[in-house]
Amino acid sequence: MKIMVINGPNINMLGIREKNIYGTESFEALIQLVNETCRKENIEVECYQSNHEGDLVDEIQSALDKKVNGIVINPGAYTHTSIALLDALKAVNLPCVEVHISKVDEREEFRQISYVRLACFKTITGKGIKGYQEAILALKERCGE
Repeated sequence: MKIMVINGPNINMLGIREKNIYGTESFEALIQLVNETCRKENIEVECYQSNHEGDLVDEIQSALDKKVNGIVINPGAYTHTSIALLDALKAVNLPCVEVHISKVDEREEFRQISYVRLACFKTITGKGIKGYQEAILALKERCGE
């Protein structure tokens, strides 16, 4: 089994930005957790992060060439604005889990909107970087691995 973990804008600033909301764990700790979880579950993983919407669209589209089984995505602020990410996820038509480190449903009103959620079979919020573990396991179960 092979998955992609895609992170949007400012996720690379974990541990630096708004620690009261996003916690103190670094982006490097997140990537280490993802890699360890996948190794333990015998899943091949590719991690990607960009602050640029078009680059994220390109990476989602590349999932077909890379023959991945599913995607874990934290689109960051593009969650609430990007129909382009939604369209890319719908185009590749792979099982997808949306992850948010913070409890977006308890934050500002504009964060209640998630366009990408329409292409995801599961959404995980407010569990910090551990939410990525849950997302990986959900993908594994969904793909019957």
